[in-house]
Amino acid sequence: MGNDSGAVQHTEESTSRYVQTAKWRLHYNEAGEGHPVILLHGIGPGATGWSNFSLNVEGLAKHCRVIALDFPGWGGSDPVSAEGSTRNGINAESVRLLMDALGIEKAALVGNSMGGTAVLEAMLTYPERISHAVTMGSGLFKLPMMFIPEGQTEGLRIIWETYANPTPENFRRLVNIMVYDSSFVTDELVELRTRLALDNQLHLDNWKKSPLGDAPGGFFAGATEMLTKLSQSDIPVLMIHGRDDRVVPMEYTLQGSALFKNCRAVLFNKCGHWAQIEHADEFNRLLVSFLNLQA
Repeated sequence: MGNDSGAVQHTEESTSRYVQTAKWRLHYNEAGEGHPVILLHGIGPGATGWSNFSLNVEGLAKHCRVIALDFPGWGGSDPVSAEGSTRNGINAESVRLLMDALGIEKAALVGNSMGGTAVLEAMLTYPERISHAVTMGSGLFKLPMMFIPEGQTEGLRIIWETYANPTPENFRRLVNIMVYDSSFVTDELVELRTRLALDNQLHLDNWKKSPLGDAPGGFFAGATEMLTKLSQSDIPVLMIHGRDDRVVPMEYTLQGSALFKNCRAVLFNKCGHWAQIEHADEFNRLLVSFLNLQA
C-alpha cells in the first residue's frame, strides 16, 4: 500500500491548472511528460481529480504525462446542470474538449467509478482519440437500474445521503464505505472531502436539481445499442475491481470483461471501491505495464 518511494515533488498546488474549453472552464492537475494519461474521478461529493488520484500522480508522472481532471460540476471546474443531457454524456464531452484545448490528439483514459462510465462513453463517441481504456470499480452495464431505491447498494445509499446532508459525520461514513482497510479513514481525508464539497455550494445545488435515477438513465441512454458498439471496439481495455467493493459489486467487472474483444480484468483482494488509493503501488505498476510506458 502507499505510493512509490522517493521524495514527493508534485503537490496539488504545484500541479493545478485551468483551461478554457469550447464549453466549460475546467480545472485539472498535470505532471510528467510523454504519452497523455487522463485520470477521471468518481461520483461522490467532494470528489476531484486530485482527491481521487493524489497517491498515483507521483509514481505515474515518472512514465507519462498525467492529467487528473475535475469534471464539470466538481472541484474547480465550472458548474453544470445535467438537464437536457445525461451526466455521462457531459463527462465524456468534457474530456474531449479538454483534449482539444490542450492539443492532445490521443490519450489513455483511466476512470474510477463514474469516471469509468465516462471512459466507456468516450469509447462510443470518439474512439479514434483513445489509445487505452481503464475502468476501476465501475458499474458499467446495468448502472441506471441501480439508482432506483430498491436497487441501491449500501455505498450508493451513503453517497446519496451525503449529497442530501453534507455533514462531517456523513463524509466519514462515505470515506469508510469506499475502503476495505479502515486505516485509510483519516481525519485529514474526511476533512478534505468535506471542505471540497462545501467550498462550492452551487455544485451541490445543481446535483440536487438533476437526479440521476430518471429514465432513460442518468448515465447511459440506449444501453442495448451501447453494448453492441462497445463489443465491436478494438481499443485495449483493462478493468480493475476491489473484491470487497461495497459501492459497485465486482460482478459488474466480471460481466463487462466478457464483452470486449481486447480486455483483461484484475481483482484486488482486501480492496474496496478505491483500488488506486488502497493499493496505490500495485495499481501504478499495473497501469504502467498495461499502457506499455517507458520511464
